[in-house]
Amino acid sequence: MTTTTSEATATHEVLNQPPPLVGHDVAADPALLAAVGREGAGWAVADVHRLGRLAGGAEPQRWADEANRFEPRLLTHDRYGHRVDEVDFHPSWHRLMDVAVAEGLAGAPWVDPRPGAHVARAAGLYVWSQVEAGHSCPVSMTYAVVPALRNAPELAAAYEPLLTSRVYDPGLRAPLGKRGLLAGMGMTEKQGGSDVRANTTSAVPAVDGTYRLRGHKWFTSAPMCDLFLVLAQAPDGLSCFLVPRVLPDGTRNTFRIQRLKDKLGNRSNASSEPEFDGTVAWLVGEEGHGVRTIIEMVAMTRLDCVVGSASGMRGALVQAVHHARHRHAFGGPLADKPLMRNVLADLAVESEAATVLAVRLAGAVDRAMRGDAAEQAFRRLAIAVGKYWVCKRQPAVVGEALECLGGNGYVEESGLPRLYRDAPLNSIWEGSGNVQALDVLRALRREPDSLAAFFAEVDAAAGADRRLDEAAARLRDMLAARQDPEGQARRVVERMALVLQGSLLVRHAPEPVADAFCTSRLAGDSCLAFGTLPSGVHTAALVERAVPA
Repeated sequence: MTTTTSEATATHEVLNQPPPLVGHDVAADPALLAAVGREGAGWAVADVHRLGRLAGGAEPQRWADEANRFEPRLLTHDRYGHRVDEVDFHPSWHRLMDVAVAEGLAGAPWVDPRPGAHVARAAGLYVWSQVEAGHSCPVSMTYAVVPALRNAPELAAAYEPLLTSRVYDPGLRAPLGKRGLLAGMGMTEKQGGSDVRANTTSAVPAVDGTYRLRGHKWFTSAPMCDLFLVLAQAPDGLSCFLVPRVLPDGTRNTFRIQRLKDKLGNRSNASSEPEFDGTVAWLVGEEGHGVRTIIEMVAMTRLDCVVGSASGMRGALVQAVHHARHRHAFGGPLADKPLMRNVLADLAVESEAATVLAVRLAGAVDRAMRGDAAEQAFRRLAIAVGKYWVCKRQPAVVGEALECLGGNGYVEESGLPRLYRDAPLNSIWEGSGNVQALDVLRALRREPDSLAAFFAEVDAAAGADRRLDEAAARLRDMLAARQDPEGQARRVVERMALVLQGSLLVRHAPEPVADAFCTSRLAGDSCLAFGTLPSGVHTAALVERAVPA
């Protein structure tokens, strides 16, 4: 029997597949926009929408795919055998970077006098990172290096105008001859990891006032940045140094890249092991105060970990809702099925809680930088709390969102496998969960004003919801008990995060969102998986709120 062409192709008719998620405004996120206004950056909303429309386009999505499929390549030598230690990136990486820097997502807020500049920048990072997360690493470190570098006023005066530039100017050249600079950080070594005081890299003073470094760093991301803050052991103890890739006279500094890391995710971004051998460096801050100096950079990158994880959750949620609204099964759209709607609503609650906390932390940074002592105290504790919890939630959220797409989400073309591989990163970068929990204990012990500021924020919602009030009272009891503080640190920090998120949502979110959060996260009526919201939660309203326009 002969089969006609039309009969053969009939089996390949495409039915019941969602349209591509393109042509939308990524910034059409009511939780984000309301938070940006509350935190003093309402003036930036038009720019955030403009960036959101770009982020929702097909071309940036292609850039993201190409930057991850064509990974950075290490070039240790040129064709003649000269050591060059360069990393070659796909053109799409450079396009992503160009947008990020031009939009002020790197150092620009430090020279923007408007209140809310850091909030506006966080909102832009939240939106643009939904396109591709890997390139946000050098962007984040460039943002974070500025306050730490100000511990060396002469170096800051020379380099800050270029670190805060909106011009992306790649390539290894003398820093002061470029139109814009990027910065990285080298802290960890293989024998110590997060225990940076175990570092063995040495720093020997030179007669010209500089130092010479010798050692091997274990995990230094974005090795093609122009400048790095590095920890090394000077005569008076662990100290912070500025290391340029190219010296002022145009010669290459010794920065031998031994290899690039073969990572789970973050594939578009190069992470390296550099070796220093007579490497020229400039002291930042005082000898022996290296951790105290570089921790200012770490605190800012921890903020970006929270923003990045909130961004990743939102991106995964939007994909799941989009798929469920257009996919039909069992007689109707998946999004209308009570069980799927429960899952999507639960993910939406988690995403919104992460978003409002991330923007609140950015607001605290903005006001602290303008001299607000209460916000500085709140920031000290709340960033560590947020970094612990929001970054912990991202892998679970992305995994559940991927499951909403089923097999369609498991293939690379969907973009969700990349999101899933990237999801654990922010929980590891700049201090893993245990490091954050211990940092909270340290702040509670050394800076009691930070706890008072934390509860001042929580108590702003006192009396508005009985479940929140009771959860806050239980948290106070936990903190007062002080039983096995290190062993129970994660338990305490988790409750701190949930109570803080609950306070923000009760005050600022629509009633269905706040009610769902308090019922499922604070009142004890909770299960361990997403999609287990109890009866009575307005799941349809939660899902509708999550739909981008």
